[in-house]
Amino acid sequence: MIIFKRNKFLYKLYTWLPILFLFFSVLNEFDLNYLKIEYFSFNFPFVLIFYFTLKEYKRFDYLLVFFAGLVNDTVIGTPLGLSSFSYIFVCIFSAYLRNITIRPNLIKDWFYFLFVITLINSMNYLILFFFFSYELDIMFYVINNLFTFLLYIPISFIFDNYLKAIND
Repeated sequence: MIIFKRNKFLYKLYTWLPILFLFFSVLNEFDLNYLKIEYFSFNFPFVLIFYFTLKEYKRFDYLLVFFAGLVNDTVIGTPLGLSSFSYIFVCIFSAYLRNITIRPNLIKDWFYFLFVITLINSMNYLILFFFFSYELDIMFYVINNLFTFLLYIPISFIFDNYLKAIND
């Protein structure tokens, strides 16, 4: 990465890219309903937060993750703090996995990620349905869980290449 050694601004921008993607993704919902693909939805912030917390990326600060959740709540219109609660729980579960793991394994991380997103989406559904009386479609949460789970592996390969480029 000779370009980075000569241009420190470009390197700094490149190291802050995950946080920029996080804020971009919470400002822009990835549901693709305008393409007439019904029920195609995935939660990119969950993947991003889980991966970079698991890898203990130095620029991925939990306070910024909390603020990204507040921005997400403002954009999608859910009660303020619910997404922050979800994102911080993803951070906590991911940090726990990082601390107990001796040898990282992508498949084990993947299934742990399924457990985490299922638990968090279930909590979100229960909070929104019972406390705030939102009319929710449970199928949306199931499809969202499925696509988020399935897209974790390809997205993690992209993030692995990103981390290799940073560390070179």
